[in-house]
Amino acid sequence: MQRWRGYEAAPGGWGRSVVTIGVFDGVHQGHQATIGHTVTRARELGVKSVVVTFDPHPAEVVRPGSHPAVLTEPARKAELIEALGVDVLCVVPFTVEFSRLPAEAFVHDILVEHLHAALVVVGDNFRFGHRAAGDVALLERLGRTFGFGVEGAPLVAEAGTVFSSTYIRSCVDAGDVRAAAAALGRPHRVEGVVVRGDQRGRELGYPTANLLTHRYAAVPADGVYAARLVRRGGEPLAAAVSIGTNPTFSGRERRVEAYALDFSGDLYGERLALDFVAHLREQRTYDAIEPLVAQIAEDVERTRRAVS
Repeated sequence: MQRWRGYEAAPGGWGRSVVTIGVFDGVHQGHQATIGHTVTRARELGVKSVVVTFDPHPAEVVRPGSHPAVLTEPARKAELIEALGVDVLCVVPFTVEFSRLPAEAFVHDILVEHLHAALVVVGDNFRFGHRAAGDVALLERLGRTFGFGVEGAPLVAEAGTVFSSTYIRSCVDAGDVRAAAAALGRPHRVEGVVVRGDQRGRELGYPTANLLTHRYAAVPADGVYAARLVRRGGEPLAAAVSIGTNPTFSGRERRVEAYALDFSGDLYGERLALDFVAHLREQRTYDAIEPLVAQIAEDVERTRRAVS
């Protein structure tokens, strides 16, 4: 898969293409259907498939301070999109100037002049251009003018719930990682670098990896979870994960701490990923160390069963 920074990176002599446009945070099952349809139609037409996405999230530029929790970091999102068979991932820097581009100019500059779209695949709720003034009806009218087709992408739903990034964020925020996984088509992942913590876990016999996550990462609600710890180049490890402020020790800083089962190595400085499998329990405060250690032992066994 080619990766372009900006649509201006399209090479000279670039031919026709089938294009889809969106933030695609999470690359969930709805996104997968849209992108998959784009790839299929491109192959049928004998042209390249292009996914256009944006960085940073448009909400942060249009309404500073409103950046939503991020389900997939840029590198992970690119990997997931590439796995769907896409030919080109075009990441457009979303600036204040770009946000002011009128809908008609958006279509002409990106889809016509640079990407030479033969077909554009979008969802029914697709909006584009300054103040999101453009909709699918306008896109279709412009398509007739400039010579490209427009096709809608099928919605993906389960039990009447349409899968969307907003829905998945709400699941993660509530700690319902199973529902999030059902909509994503895979476990929700949180990534970070292992930094030194208070080392209380080591003193209790359960040394944990303290994960420093991205400021906008979609971290599940406080609680204890079963997860898979993924290391670069290594086999996934079962991990019991605690998220919260360590109330037994009067903690104030919210942390993500993972105890890797059957592992005795040093993880400091490594970049890891946690794939959340199940929510085990809420955070609790204990009056003594002994019941806390007994509870951790139970959490570890429940993790082993959940992840196996």
